Amino acid sequence: MGKLRRIISRVLLSVLIVLATVYTYLWVWDIFVKPLTPDETRFGITFSDIYAEKLGLNWKETYLAILDDLGTKHLRLPAYWSEAEPEEDVFEFDRLDFQVDEAVKRNVDIILAVGERLPRWPECHIPDWANDSPDRDVELLDYIRETVNRYKDVDNIIYWQVENEPFLRGFGDCPPMDSGLLDREIALVRSLDSRPVLITDSGELGDWIRAKRRADVFGTTMYRDVWLKRTIRFRYPLPPTWFKFKDTVTRFLAGQSPVQKIIVVEMQAEAWGKDPIPYISLEKQLKAMDFDSFKENIEYAERARIPDIYLWGAEWWYRLKLKDGHPEYWDYAKGLF
Repeated sequence: MGKLRRIISRVLLSVLIVLATVYTYLWVWDIFVKPLTPDETRFGITFSDIYAEKLGLNWKETYLAILDDLGTKHLRLPAYWSEAEPEEDVFEFDRLDFQVDEAVKRNVDIILAVGERLPRWPECHIPDWANDSPDRDVELLDYIRETVNRYKDVDNIIYWQVENEPFLRGFGDCPPMDSGLLDREIALVRSLDSRPVLITDSGELGDWIRAKRRADVFGTTMYRDVWLKRTIRFRYPLPPTWFKFKDTVTRFLAGQSPVQKIIVVEMQAEAWGKDPIPYISLEKQLKAMDFDSFKENIEYAERARIPDIYLWGAEWWYRLKLKDGHPEYWDYAKGLF
């Protein structure tokens, strides 16, 4: 037993030394990194009509302000199942049609996200009628087929995103992860259209390997400040170089991955409090993400040197500008597009 303990101790010590060496290397590497220049960076926005409404905003007004005042040329739009098919076999695409049509008028690129798990809380947006359906998987695939067929002739769509962070467990009100179903969703989308499929994963918590083995384009999130079980505020102690390092390692471990490109699909540019923004005071919102932290996060993303960066929180900036007397977030973002 004594010999076994010594072996285990040596192995653990060796692992700790390797981890400490890599961690030190990443921080030293970061000293020499030059941030992307404005000419090298393509900033985009994820827009959620349902989230804009939760913030007490007119979602159409907010969306048009993002297009015309911010001037973004790159959008990610969720095709929420709960909106697209509010009743079984009754499809309503009025909201998404408006968003797509207005983006096309302005020659804006679109990532169109389909699936049951899509951006914004509660993460999974399943219609009430489908929740207890014994054929939920079949119904999900039917909605995806209907959505892709409706928009596949839109030239501005550059990627189809299938599900959002499908391998991230323990976050959101979602059914258990089914990788077999995910593979069927991806296969269905590829059978309907030839454009690349985007699969996303958590930048800090995800292994990236399972997502990369399925993706043509891989999207990582970047969340620097989070709440652990709504009790402890925590900042990930990771330099921007972590993402390039993780990309290199996981490309090797994923083997013959089809990934052609990596993008930052969600860069935290919005407050993250103990509760969602609509339920916390303005004071707590600004404490969770003050203006200096907002700018620092954007600079952090530029230092990661991944050119495509989709910022998370434009609806919140618009709320701050329109109703809360804090236009500085919105005004600063205008200079990025």
